[in-house]
Amino acid sequence: MADPIIVANQLRKTFRTGNVTVQALRGVDLSIERGEMVAIMGPSGCGKTTLLNCLSGLDDFDSGEVVIEGTALRAMNDRARTSYRARRMGFVFQTFNLLPVITALENVELPLLVSGVRPGEARKRAGAALAQVGLSDRMQHRPAELSGGQRQRVTIARSLVNEPAIVWADEPTGNLDSEAANDVLGLMRRLNRERGQTLVIVTHDLDIGELCDRIVRMRDGLIVEDGGRREPGPG
Repeated sequence: MADPIIVANQLRKTFRTGNVTVQALRGVDLSIERGEMVAIMGPSGCGKTTLLNCLSGLDDFDSGEVVIEGTALRAMNDRARTSYRARRMGFVFQTFNLLPVITALENVELPLLVSGVRPGEARKRAGAALAQVGLSDRMQHRPAELSGGQRQRVTIARSLVNEPAIVWADEPTGNLDSEAANDVLGLMRRLNRERGQTLVIVTHDLDIGELCDRIVRMRDGLIVEDGGRREPGPG
């Protein structure tokens, strides 16, 4: 692989609840190239979300290693990992995770303010991000005043506002109807192509898989099929 941005070696993760032990990841090896749009697919409970959380540093893992942009996650303390995520990663979740009492513009600028960007610059960048996802006319609307597809666009704008190297998405179309889902998928594909950012998407949706450069399939905590890089579908 010419330029891997994400490398996992023998990644293992176990959950224990009472007397029950679940091996969520059982020695996963994975390498993702800079600029790829990759779908991680498989049945419920196969370890997809656990893998995403371990790769992104949201969760610890028991053994193995994850290297992001040449730096091992285990070499970072909690503060360094949190700072790195804020600067270099974006997240898109099924549940939107927008603050209901503030506007779309304020939701998007919030991560910039938290990371120390001056308010005027944060407002300018947030407005530009919303314009890029086609919401220039909805900036002053609160989440409850937006459709599901529009709310997910706000989430995408928020994930992109700090110009991250990697965007992680967990079932990004799970709460959307088919029309809104297709709209969001096309937007993610376009932004990936235009900005060259790496997208890693956990999904059950075959339409998302077909849109990606590559499909990685999991079962029982292992990667059972890695499609390799291929020409993406239309979008």
